[in-house]
Amino acid sequence: MPDLLNPNGVDFDTFDLAVIGAGSAGFSAAITAAEDGARVALIGYGTIGGTCVNVGCVPSKAMIRAVETLHSAKGAARFDGVEATARVTDWAAMVAQKQALVDDLRVAKYVDVLPNYEGITYIEGQASFAKDGSLQVGGRTICAPKVIIATGSSPHVPDILGLDGIDWLDSTSALEQEQLPKSLMVMGGGYIGVELAQIFARVGVAVTIVTRRGLLPEAEPEVSAALAKAFADEGIKVLDGLSYDRFEKSDETVILHAKHNGVAVEIKAEKLMLATGRAPNTGSLALDVAGIDSNARGGIVIDPQMRSTRDGVYATGDVTGTDQFVYMAAYGAKLAAKNAMNGNTLSYDNSIMPAVVFSDPQVASVGLTEAQAKTLGHEVVTSVLGLEHVPRALAARDTRGLIKLIADKESKKLLGAHIIAPEGADSIQTAAMALKMGMTYDDLGAMIFPYLTTVEGLKLAAQTFEKDVAKLSCCAG
Repeated sequence: MPDLLNPNGVDFDTFDLAVIGAGSAGFSAAITAAEDGARVALIGYGTIGGTCVNVGCVPSKAMIRAVETLHSAKGAARFDGVEATARVTDWAAMVAQKQALVDDLRVAKYVDVLPNYEGITYIEGQASFAKDGSLQVGGRTICAPKVIIATGSSPHVPDILGLDGIDWLDSTSALEQEQLPKSLMVMGGGYIGVELAQIFARVGVAVTIVTRRGLLPEAEPEVSAALAKAFADEGIKVLDGLSYDRFEKSDETVILHAKHNGVAVEIKAEKLMLATGRAPNTGSLALDVAGIDSNARGGIVIDPQMRSTRDGVYATGDVTGTDQFVYMAAYGAKLAAKNAMNGNTLSYDNSIMPAVVFSDPQVASVGLTEAQAKTLGHEVVTSVLGLEHVPRALAARDTRGLIKLIADKESKKLLGAHIIAPEGADSIQTAAMALKMGMTYDDLGAMIFPYLTTVEGLKLAAQTFEKDVAKLSCCAG
């Protein structure tokens, strides 16, 4: 790979910038600096391209789309006179097609991109800091006055008795299985657990989600409740409020011994998938040697300019333990590169960060939750609009979900938007722009929206702060 990515064989030891990690954040940082004329060492370990293209966004969303066809066929019964069926005939073929897409995108968006930047030298190997701030990569010493750490994260493995005796799956290996299990226990109710649980349920696997805090515990409670109902309607069992005792392996069955409201319970499944969050990849970096601080969860501590506690060293993306979205990693990487090369003038701002969970219905949010707004001292008003009031949902005969808007009572300024809807993901950027522009709910409610769209629900929700939506005609302003 080094010969392919560095065909001229240039062997520099001294660079203007060293970037550790060759995923989305690492590429963003390296390209940004190279475009400003810097000589960059891009240090990659393992498969080039990082989490998103290889084991995260791309493979999971490809499989989510594949199984949507199965659900759509079942949903045809919502319409009189329509009958449709769909089934999985070859799961292994689905997995192979998903992997082919991953392989193609890895080459197109990573391997084939590097030769376009003469200022970037790709170096394969695991990097660690020396006390003087230089980097050891294999037997090579890399010296650069500025370093950006973008080593990403890996699945977190909880400390539960007996887990070491279980052949468990994670989000990567689960989508690599060529044989479907009859039943699957998914530990964790966050976005990874939610998305993958639904994939397997829709191809006929009996899925049970076990979680301490419920589905999407950071989401608005109305949203979490709506998703839980949608999952129950699909036959996905959710057991929340659990405290875990131990795992046991019995023949071809995994058994979780737990307590629910103080009562001992046993949950059984053929396979176990862990979806208990992700841990920053910092173990091999020798951060303590370089005097780089990390927090209790292992994330590198940074300031708003992306600077670590060692002068000249920056960090971005999942390795910081916050905002674990690929677009936020790339955004932070650009800021880090600009600050490293041109002075520390740019600050990271996640106050209007859209977030999406690709469940069905989709969950999307931006800005503050109701609880966060109150904590910040706002006197809050909210609008909660069920999809039964949105013409698009009525026409589709699919009213699963709601829209919740949060605003400051006195100024009417919008503070947050939260959507759960079959097409909710494509609506959240409109809300993000409304928050960015400092709009009030009156402003949003007065805008022109196209009729029979999901995004029109934002207008209706805005009007619902002060009007009864049931008394409005179609397209009423």
